[in-house]
Parts: sequence; structure tokens; C-alpha cells
Amino acid sequence: MKNNAVNWFEIMVADFDRAKAFYETILGAPMEVTDCGCKMALFPAEYDKGVGGCITLMDGCKPGEGGTLVYLNAGGDLDGVLSRIPGAGGEVIKPRTAIPPHGFMGLFKDTEGNVVGLHSMV
Repeated sequence: MKNNAVNWFEIMVADFDRAKAFYETILGAPMEVTDCGCKMALFPAEYDKGVGGCITLMDGCKPGEGGTLVYLNAGGDLDGVLSRIPGAGGEVIKPRTAIPPHGFMGLFKDTEGNVVGLHSMV
């Protein structure tokens, strides 16, 4: 049986409200807040059809550079997402970069110090 290599991800945060505002701003979509023993805000996704994820505020887990690298789907608007990052308080680390035949990617640092990837086929 083959499954997706990834089915869930969590990006650790220290300032939940700041991080939520950052991701809602750069992705242009609201995030649903939930509590599953820790505070989470879910990225918009069709969870019954594949990968989902969230930002998480959890005791004992800290955000930061050099950990797991997660790639968010830029939804065909990689340049738009990258352009909103500085105004939302983040930093573009790697601008649009071709990765043939797999489309394009970029890297950014969020307001919590996490380095996160973006991917788009266009």
C-alpha cells in the first residue's frame, strides 16, 4: 500500500497570535483555531484528500531555524506569497528558484524564526 510521504505537519510557534496573523496574511486565508491539548491553528486544506497541518503552541517544543523543513503549497501564486512576507514581519531567505521538473520553490523565515519552504508548479 502506498501513502503520501507526509500526512500532517506542525510548525512550532512561541507567539501564537503573531504567527497566526503572519500565515493568514501571506497565504490570504483564515486559519481555524482548535485545542487538542495544545493550541493550534489549522492551515486551510481538504483534510480528507491528503496532507494537512497547523501552527502549534506546545510546552516543550520551540520554533527555530535548522529543524524540520516543511513546504507549503503556494497555490500557483509563489511570487504573490513571497511578496507579502516582508510586510507581514517575515524574511525571504531564497527567492523563486526553479527546480525542474518539479516547478519552483522559495524559502522564508517566519515571525517565530522557523525556516519554511513554499512550492508551486508555475
